[in-house]
Parts: sequence; structure tokens; C-alpha cells
Amino acid sequence: MSMSFERYMLDMIQPMRDELTSIGFKELRTPEEVEEHLPNAKGTALVFVNSVCGCAGGLARPAVRLALQHEVKPDHLFTVFAGQDKEATAKAREYFAPYPPSSPSMALMKDGELVHFIERHQIEYRTVEEIAADLIAAFEEHCR
Repeated sequence: MSMSFERYMLDMIQPMRDELTSIGFKELRTPEEVEEHLPNAKGTALVFVNSVCGCAGGLARPAVRLALQHEVKPDHLFTVFAGQDKEATAKAREYFAPYPPSSPSMALMKDGELVHFIERHQIEYRTVEEIAADLIAAFEEHCR
């Protein structure tokens, strides 16, 4: 029995998607969904650029999960998946200028405008708690 590459990848990444959707993130899988939600989200929105890499699974996703336990948090939670939902990710990244593409990464937006961005290099080689503290500080500053 052989399995197609596409089916294999879908099966492999589904738990990575579920890790975020199970805590309230809405997946934006198409450019149209990104256009519908990001510029129109009233208040604050956290956009998580998901990835299959180890720093996403071992650091970024656990950090965002920890940060969202804080009493102050964004009004909306969105995610795109780099390398999987390529067009949606590219569309979301248009809102993250001047930052170059980075995955994983986290963008905090307020009324459709970027107010805080955490790039991959700010995730790698740090602890879950340090990354969560950065997010919580951004939530405190922009989500009240």
C-alpha cells in the first residue's frame, strides 16, 4: 500500500494545526480568508505563522499556549501554515511589512495594523517562558 506525498503531509501536519485550533485559533487557509479577516478584525488579533520545524513545535506553539493563559489577550486568534497554505501565508505576510518572511512567527495586530512582531530568530534558542513573556508584554501594551 503506498501513500501519496500530499496525503502523508496532511496527516503529518494535522496535529500541528490542531495544537492551535484546539485553543481557539481560526485557520486562514486561502488568500481570500486572510483578506476577509485580517484587515477587518476590530480590536487586537494575534496571527501565528505555523511551521513544521522544531522551533515551532518545541518553542513557539507551547509559548503561545502559555501566553494565552494570561488574563489580557487578543480579541482574535488567527493562524496560517507556512509551506502548506502557501498563498494564504504569502497574503498574511503582506500585513507584516517591513519584516521579511519568517516561520514560525507571531504578529500582533490592532485594528488591522501591525503593532508587534516576533520573528523566528527571536524564538530560536530561547525558552518557552521567555517567548511567552514577550507575548504577554505585548498583550499588556496593546490589548487593554
